[in-house]
Amino acid sequence: MSARHPIAIVGGGPAGALAGALLAAGGRDVVLFDEKLAWEKPCGGGLTHKALQQYPFLADAGSESNPVEHCELISPSGQRVRFHMQYPVAIFSRLALNGLLLERARRAGVDVRVDVHKECVTRIAGTGGDWQLVTPQREYRASYLMLAAGARNPFRSQFLSPIPPSDLMVTAGYFIPGRSSLMQIQFLKGITGYIWVFPRADHVSAGIAGKMGETSTAELRRILEQWLEENGFHLDGARFYSHILPSFRAQTFETLEACGEGWAMIGDSAGLVDPITGEGLYYALRSAELCAGALLAGRPDDYRALLEEEVLAELKLAARVSQRFYSGQIFGDSVLERMVSLTAQSASFRDLMSDLFAGIQGYRDLRSRLYRILPSVMAEGLAETLRRPWTNRSSNSGGSEFATDPIAE
Repeated sequence: MSARHPIAIVGGGPAGALAGALLAAGGRDVVLFDEKLAWEKPCGGGLTHKALQQYPFLADAGSESNPVEHCELISPSGQRVRFHMQYPVAIFSRLALNGLLLERARRAGVDVRVDVHKECVTRIAGTGGDWQLVTPQREYRASYLMLAAGARNPFRSQFLSPIPPSDLMVTAGYFIPGRSSLMQIQFLKGITGYIWVFPRADHVSAGIAGKMGETSTAELRRILEQWLEENGFHLDGARFYSHILPSFRAQTFETLEACGEGWAMIGDSAGLVDPITGEGLYYALRSAELCAGALLAGRPDDYRALLEEEVLAELKLAARVSQRFYSGQIFGDSVLERMVSLTAQSASFRDLMSDLFAGIQGYRDLRSRLYRILPSVMAEGLAETLRRPWTNRSSNSGGSEFATDPIAE
């Protein structure tokens, strides 16, 4: 890399902002370009315990987030179960989270260029070691190029194939005035996705996600609005947003090249999103850290191997099992129905679910843990079935066999 030119980062979301802060703190000159800088998007904004442990400065930003300890899972048939999460999820407004990370980057010495100054990058040319980034105002030169501009990154096709519709999810959501302490996840019949309700510090983020090409955005919005009305949410004063997320198939992850001569992609630009949950914040931050560390060490090509070991191995497995998770069968019932029922019946399974939401239970060793706890899960399920009066199974008007809240037991 040429010492004469800075490192250029295109995209100022969590991945780009963290990468910039780390590089600048390490003594590198960094210029960061973004069209909108801190902005809202229709996602939950949840940071797991794993993410907060890895990036403790985010855990210290308590006033910017809403720690949530209770979660409700709802199966496609309407079974509901609430459980306590041992490690709370810190739910941020994306406006607040992105702003916090960008301010850290500025304090570290990053030159942040924003579209209000007509500094949006319109063209990238050159090669590794000498990139030219053109804005309406001027041309910049860069020794290394980091792309962090999300799934809609307009420059991705210069380096990799464009993301096809089969590797994307459509999301639509509302920011609803009000406060809550309960995170809700509603799985849907026939849709590879779910409805979410995430309580933020001063409003609720409610949204829906589905595989692109499977269900139209208009239909997803209709389903979401009907569900919100049925569950007591009012849209007076709410703001609507829609967005797309990467949701790569296994074969796409297998052939992914996240870096090359003088360039790298991080976060959503590289497609680093869990295809089961749609969670991408941890992977955005971790890929930024890995890439920045490789650059600071003077070995940028190490990013490829580090990403494979720490991120891609997990995401590849998630992609392989995603379809079975949403449409598969187990023990004579759908995976989603069985997951909700086991969460209601078994304390051991609730502990597992809590660790999954915390991010400390990965996919690679999930099967071995399931085998270990299976005897306890079966015994607890039988005991729960025998303990409950059989009349409770048919008396709930919502059709839920497991409406009793295990938190109160």
